[in-house]
Amino acid sequence: MNTAAYRLYGAPGSGATPVHAALALIGEPVEVIDVSPWESEAERDKLLPVNPMRQVPVLVMPSGEVMTESAAILTWLGDRYPESGLAPGPDDPRRAQYLRWMSFIPASIYSMLWVRDLPSRLAEGAEAEAVIIERTADRIAECWRIMDAQIPGGTPYLLGDRLGILDLYVTVVSRWTPGRMRFYREAPRMAEVVRRVDAEPRLSKFWAERFAFDAGWERED
Repeated sequence: MNTAAYRLYGAPGSGATPVHAALALIGEPVEVIDVSPWESEAERDKLLPVNPMRQVPVLVMPSGEVMTESAAILTWLGDRYPESGLAPGPDDPRRAQYLRWMSFIPASIYSMLWVRDLPSRLAEGAEAEAVIIERTADRIAECWRIMDAQIPGGTPYLLGDRLGILDLYVTVVSRWTPGRMRFYREAPRMAEVVRRVDAEPRLSKFWAERFAFDAGWERED
């Protein structure tokens, strides 16, 4: 009998990963359905019943209600489970910056991947596509650099002394293009935080199963 409270669509290492990690820390059971929409039309079509955009992550709640968009799901989980301490509440002085950066990541960084993953969507010919690939990587690196310069620092995690949802989000997204090695260079203060989250004992089994640190995983694209 399935006792999972939630159903989560998304392959290992995808945008579903920080959502799954948050649920693991919260302690809520989740049924995971692996779908890799970037691999084929057939994979994308598997998502049509739950998301007309055919993208992951998709979180289906016990009520049957559907949520999409990683930042929205993560923000909702932090508010739904305040006892987890994963997100500052509405009256917390850190709330404004939390919402700022939770919006910045998908708007400025994650959005670049839609372009980069299939540059033919916006350009024609190998030369033009190569320019898009290079410039989107540079733009992502620039955004990490800007964020790093404005994060206060001086605490173990991005918003204080406790690991939170924003830390999970940055940790996962920083493993994507242009790769961790460049992220470390562009965002040296945040680099220490993501390394700490990589080594979080409560997530060791989760990382091994859903976003393993295989040989060369810190490569630069």
